[in-house]
Amino acid sequence: HVVRCFDDENVVHISAQPDPRNDIEIVNIELAMADLQQLERKIDRLTGQVKGDKKFIPILDMVRNLENHLERGKPVSQYPVQDNPAYEALVQDMRFLTSKPVIYAANVSEEDLSGDNVYVQAVRQVAAGDGAEVVKIAAQLEADMVGMDEEERMEYLSLAGADEGGLDQVIRKGYQLLGLISFFSMNENEVRAWTVRKGWKAPRAAGVIHTDFERGFIKAEVVPYETFEELGSWGATKESGELRIEGKDYVVKDGDVILFRFNV
Repeated sequence: HVVRCFDDENVVHISAQPDPRNDIEIVNIELAMADLQQLERKIDRLTGQVKGDKKFIPILDMVRNLENHLERGKPVSQYPVQDNPAYEALVQDMRFLTSKPVIYAANVSEEDLSGDNVYVQAVRQVAAGDGAEVVKIAAQLEADMVGMDEEERMEYLSLAGADEGGLDQVIRKGYQLLGLISFFSMNENEVRAWTVRKGWKAPRAAGVIHTDFERGFIKAEVVPYETFEELGSWGATKESGELRIEGKDYVVKDGDVILFRFNV
């Protein structure tokens, strides 16, 4: 959710003045209403199925309980259930909007990047209760930096009292919430980033590049990106002893540079 957290009489707001709590509540209500509409259709279908097969009764009861939960103003992500395959299958199938991890992007003025104004403080309080993440982003500053190279961007951010761009923060937090990491593959022509789930082992990660890599996996030559960048070449990582040889049980780490060896 992008939430306005700045004062500017030249930028119209639906209320007399910015009210992050109210803005968040309005969006969450709209998301919950969309989920409730899905559940209503699901209940109608299950009600018909129960007449022909009683095995659907537990599922119908679960869906009705979830409907009551949403009507009390609680998101699907806070529904109290543990180790229930039927519930997990339901959420997977219906892709409820309120089951998703949440990031509140507090849109602030450039002057407020280095500290929290009262609006950002309010957003953080709401997020603490929701189990959500908060990042501050100055949308105007981000727009101004479009087209700048990395050195110019960092200098511009430094002048604003920030050490990381807001969009970079959103991406990083998104990866964390979704349990994703990136690793790099390389050959003589390029280094390329790939996104995988945190906890994946080397053969499965190799399969993202090509199924033959997973099927014929032999080993992985691995070096952290920071080390690769410092030494400057693959050959230098070998000569320095920083290159590691890992087998099929190696869990890929965020930022690994990997050369997969395979045979099919």
